[in-house]
Amino acid sequence: MLSLLLQSKDITRLEIGERTGLSAQTVSVIVRSLEQEGLIAKGVAQRGRVGPPTVPLSLNPEGAYSVGISVGHRQVEVVLVDFVGSIRSRTVLPFSATTQDTNHPQFMGAIAKAIADLPQHLHSRIAGIGLALPGDQAELELTPRATRERFDALQEEVEREIGYPVYVQNDITAAASGESMFGVAKHLSDYLFFYLGARLHSRLVLNHQIYNAAAAVSFDVGILRLEEQIRKAGSSPSELWERGADWPSFGDAETAWQRDLVGQMKSSIAALKQFVPLTSVVLSSYAPQAVCKAICRELEQAMPGISAIAGNIDRSPKAVGAAGLPFSSRFMVE
Repeated sequence: MLSLLLQSKDITRLEIGERTGLSAQTVSVIVRSLEQEGLIAKGVAQRGRVGPPTVPLSLNPEGAYSVGISVGHRQVEVVLVDFVGSIRSRTVLPFSATTQDTNHPQFMGAIAKAIADLPQHLHSRIAGIGLALPGDQAELELTPRATRERFDALQEEVEREIGYPVYVQNDITAAASGESMFGVAKHLSDYLFFYLGARLHSRLVLNHQIYNAAAAVSFDVGILRLEEQIRKAGSSPSELWERGADWPSFGDAETAWQRDLVGQMKSSIAALKQFVPLTSVVLSSYAPQAVCKAICRELEQAMPGISAIAGNIDRSPKAVGAAGLPFSSRFMVE
């Protein structure tokens, strides 16, 4: 039942019974139990044309919490989210690639602070910690060997020092999961997911299951490419890496980059359409929403029949997606 509520907002007991095959009595017993545990809440009664009013059910935002951590190309993000994916606290640290200049104490402190931001009586509602790490080979090539070795020990260390279970996932898969659980893809079952970060990545989602669409991945048209082109044009690209900041116009460099990016996305979609009848694409990024929506519009113009949607988990899609991992493990069925 919690799986249904994580995937669907405001569903009724009747709908739960129809989708699970449970009897009305069993549904009522479970709903009453989840209400007592504070995991779900009743909405406002909706009056229909026939019969008694129906009462929609939804997750209680304060029913559970989770910490999400994303270790990225330039930054480390730590967020605390509630049961519906709203960010309650957020800390951003510069990523340290060397052990000589480590920010590891600040990293562990940021996790502890995220937990401390919750009142003490709610700590028992923390489902765990999600850790999103770069795992694709091309992304790991950006990461020094010493840092990759630190990644291997990170899960055990965080569990030992912080005291909550830690769930680890590839960062791109985590971002895709976040959009599916909390974002614009909640109502979609089949689509191609793109993540635009330092590089461009993709995942294929079929029947809500996330697959590594290896044939549809390109690593050379992301924001790193735009940064290079802006520098060649003699301008400063510093705004590119600021979460939540609007980009100024980068002129011809941005226009050329966007054309190449859309071209690569188009090629990836065309390759997959030979095997999968794709009609929907989701583009997630920490880049400004206006930029993502412009890319989606251009892609739709280039590919009639494709619906391209900009993700709405802005600023911290990987970290929020990571925070969803404990919820998936604790409250969802396969």
